[in-house]
Amino acid sequence: MTANAINELFEKFNSLTALIVGDVMIDAYYWGKVERISPEAPVPIVQVQQRENRLGGAANVALNVKMLGAKAIIASVVGDGSKGDIFRSTLKENGFTTEGIIDSPERMTTVKTRVISQGHHLLRIDEEHTNPLSSTDERHLLDCIRAILERQKIDVIIFEDYNKGVLTEKVITQVLAWAAERSIPTAVDPKKENFFAYKGASLFKPNLKELREGVKMEFDKNDFKQLQHAILKLEESLKNKVTMVTLSELGVATKSMDGFHHEKAHPREILDVSGAGDTVISVAALAMAAGAEPETYAALSNIAGGLVCEKVGVVPIDKELLRHEALIKMIDEQIVL
Repeated sequence: MTANAINELFEKFNSLTALIVGDVMIDAYYWGKVERISPEAPVPIVQVQQRENRLGGAANVALNVKMLGAKAIIASVVGDGSKGDIFRSTLKENGFTTEGIIDSPERMTTVKTRVISQGHHLLRIDEEHTNPLSSTDERHLLDCIRAILERQKIDVIIFEDYNKGVLTEKVITQVLAWAAERSIPTAVDPKKENFFAYKGASLFKPNLKELREGVKMEFDKNDFKQLQHAILKLEESLKNKVTMVTLSELGVATKSMDGFHHEKAHPREILDVSGAGDTVISVAALAMAAGAEPETYAALSNIAGGLVCEKVGVVPIDKELLRHEALIKMIDEQIVL
C-alpha cells in the first residue's frame, strides 16, 4: 500500500455517516491515590482527586467514529432518571445529538464505575439491567431508527452488543432488513445472546471466546486450522460476507472471499484493554464503508486496537496517530488496498 492510498482512505472517512445501534453506557472514573489501608477492613483507602464521566459501549464506538472524522449517530435506550440525564449531557458535551436516544421508565442507564490509583485499576462497580427491551421500548427504538434512515444518508450501520438488552432479535433482524433494502453495509460486534441473529451481515467481528462459545468448539488459541474450521461453521449459519476474529495478543484473523488471513499483533506496552473492541469495530466498519479490502481494514483495526491499549481507561483512537502508524507498518508490510 502506498502513502497516497492510506491518506486517501483516511480522507474518505470524513465524508461518511455511521449509525451505531446498541448498548450505551456511562464509563465513570474515580482517579485518586492510595497511602494507607483501611482500619475497618484490609482494603486500600483511595483519596479521590478527580471524577470523570466518559461515553461507553456503543457510545464509545460513536466517539471513535467521530474521532476518525466521520459523522456518528447513536440509536439506543437509556433510563429516564438522573443517570440518563448525565448520559445525554455527556453526549452533547462530545458533540453528538440525542435524536436516536430513547428514554424508558422501565430501564436504568448502565454505569460502569472504575476506581483507579496511580494507573492501577482497583475496583469496578456495575449498575445495569440486562433484561431485553419491552415490546414498547422495542417499538419506540425501531420507529426512531426508521426515521433516521429515512432522513439521513447512512453509509454503514454498526451493531454494538454488550448484552444489556437493547439488541433484541427483533431489533437486529429489522435493522438488518432495512440495511439490505438500502444497500447499507453492516458491521457487528456481537455477544453470546442473539449470536446467530445477524444473518447476512457484511462484517461479523467476534473475539475468540465469543466464537468458541457461539459455535460450541473448544480449541487452542494457536490452532489456526481449528480456528478456520470454527469460522466456516459460523458462516454456514450466518451467511455473512466477512468474518474478523480478534485474538488478543495474537492479532486478528480474517476470512473473506479471498480466503483466510492472519494479521499478527504489534508489540505494545499494554496498560488497559478496556474499549479496544469498540475501536476495532469502528475502524473496520469505516474502512469497509470507504471501500477498503478486508485485509486492509483488518490490518488497520489491528493497529488501532493496540494503540488504545497503551492508555489507561476507555479512550477513543487518535486519528493522526493511527495514520502515522499505518503509514509505517502497512507500507512496510505491503498491505494491498
